[in-house]
Amino acid sequence: MIELKNIDKVYEDGFQALKNINLAFEDGKINVLIGPSGCGKTTTMKLLNRLVDYTNGQILFNGKDIQQINPIELRRKIGFVIQNIGLFPHMTIYNNVATVPKLLKWDKEKIRKKVIELLNMVNLDPDTYMDRYPSELSGGQQQRIGVIRALAAEPSTILMDEPFSALDPISREQLQDELLRLQTEINKTIIFVTHDMDEALKIADQIILMKDGSIVQKGSPQEILENPANNFVKEFIGENRLERNELPKLEELISKEFVSIDNKVSTETVIEHMLQNHTSEIPVTTENGDFLGMISLYNALSNKDRNIDGLLDETAFSIKEKSDIENVIASIKNIKGKIPVVSSDNKLVGILNQTKIFKMLKSMTVGKSGDK
Repeated sequence: MIELKNIDKVYEDGFQALKNINLAFEDGKINVLIGPSGCGKTTTMKLLNRLVDYTNGQILFNGKDIQQINPIELRRKIGFVIQNIGLFPHMTIYNNVATVPKLLKWDKEKIRKKVIELLNMVNLDPDTYMDRYPSELSGGQQQRIGVIRALAAEPSTILMDEPFSALDPISREQLQDELLRLQTEINKTIIFVTHDMDEALKIADQIILMKDGSIVQKGSPQEILENPANNFVKEFIGENRLERNELPKLEELISKEFVSIDNKVSTETVIEHMLQNHTSEIPVTTENGDFLGMISLYNALSNKDRNIDGLLDETAFSIKEKSDIENVIASIKNIKGKIPVVSSDNKLVGILNQTKIFKMLKSMTVGKSGDK
């Protein structure tokens, strides 16, 4: 848990960038700081790894005052992803990802296993990419490397300062999807800075909306959309609310083309199947199509010696194909991974397409998306 208590930041010229900030970043969640330019969101984030020091107040990192933690040690415990990626151009992709583990003096075999695991997690073949240099990758591929480099030392917290804003719209949307997919695997506390409300609504568990150095409103995307605190919030996100009577039928949001795996195959086959299909999790069924649960790529790669039964998450969230669309939207707001859809007799019939749901909700919220 990261807590900010009564935080003020006043610069030497007298400008007060932050005013009495009280905030808790939720563990294992994506916390999005958003607001117009100059609102204090980036300053707030930089306080957390002491790139900037506050004037008054206290910041607690897992209950310990960060002023009592060596700044270098603190930064090695926190991943950091920036807008311009910041890869070292003279280093291979392998060495870029391995930078912090080397500083922490991990042994070579542990580092190599971690780099291979992370490249697989973002669907970049290790044999193809480890020895390449950043200039040989596309912008989207470089940003993927930037993200996994921040994950390499297994930090509990990751700071992301407008990481996708320099990318083209298609790459940006792909990276947003990638982040949501990864979060289902890594379950990190992520503090994400953006000025784009569309991005915040799509990825956030908690949105913190700021203006002039103060917090105007914080809450889940649904809470902020349904109960904007004032006219500034309404203007920033767009005043028109969702029209419930325009919601489509659930069947329109179910992907019938999906990959699954039989529960009789080997773990090696499961991993190979997921890598071939570029998916980080896969539903498992019996030969008769009965849904049994989900397996994650991360879990399979970390436990290759187990059989499918030992990897299966039988508690994975699923929905019935005849469910009411409003109830589905309410129930999935904190679910980031694939959501299986099952029939009344527990047959796997599809996967809920959350991208379609996001685009539907976005298209129904007409108005200003924020300062861009």
